[in-house]
Amino acid sequence: MMPEMDGQTAVRGIRGLEEANGVLSTVGVKIIMTTALDDVKNVVASFGALCDAYVFKPVDTTLLLGHLKKLALIP
Repeated sequence: MMPEMDGQTAVRGIRGLEEANGVLSTVGVKIIMTTALDDVKNVVASFGALCDAYVFKPVDTTLLLGHLKKLALIP
């Protein structure tokens, strides 16, 4: 858990800054949520806040690498 805000608030803040500067979320920063919260409500809310991927802790490195490749962040 982050001390000052939750991850969904952070994602909304990042997307809000992008929007204010004319950057669409589809071309903005890539956000992969890494969290211990694996319930459907949090997953849906995170994608609603426009995260690009969601990974539960403990992080499955194969899954994380798959997301990084899908988002074209690594070859």
